[in-house]
Amino acid sequence: MAEENNTPAAAPEQATQGAQFSVQRIYTRDISFETPNSPAIFQKEWKPEVKLDIDTRTNEIEANLYEVVLSITVTATLGEDTAFLCEVQQAGIFAVGDMPDQNKAHTLGSFCPNMLFPYAREAVSNLVNRGTFPPLNLAPVNFDAIFAAYMQKRAEQSAAAEAPAAQQLDS
Repeated sequence: MAEENNTPAAAPEQATQGAQFSVQRIYTRDISFETPNSPAIFQKEWKPEVKLDIDTRTNEIEANLYEVVLSITVTATLGEDTAFLCEVQQAGIFAVGDMPDQNKAHTLGSFCPNMLFPYAREAVSNLVNRGTFPPLNLAPVNFDAIFAAYMQKRAEQSAAAEAPAAQQLDS
């Protein structure tokens, strides 16, 4: 029995030491909902063009502690008139332990926004509903693909910047 009691006490301590990632807090940083053309917009047939813009940014708070902000802007227009403009900044504070830079970049640039998205999607849906517009449910977003495209673009920009420098060295 004594052996059984020692094993469980050691396991949580080892698990804590091995933790590389934890969510500290998820919160709404900023919300805005505008209907600049109401009430006239409600008189029109509802066949909107919906534009979705997504952006993320990361701020280091202190060593191994980061704030990740997912910004979503949804604009619905009917012809030339804006029906509504909805902006949500969903944020989270994440503890990210020591890991290779590439893993940390992926965690902050893809995994964290993926965790924040359901909260932002719900906020957008609620705001549109409160504006008395038909329901708007945002489709899932592939943050891995967005992050991969961003990293590829950065690599191309870096290679393009290095090419002229290499040519100058050859001259």
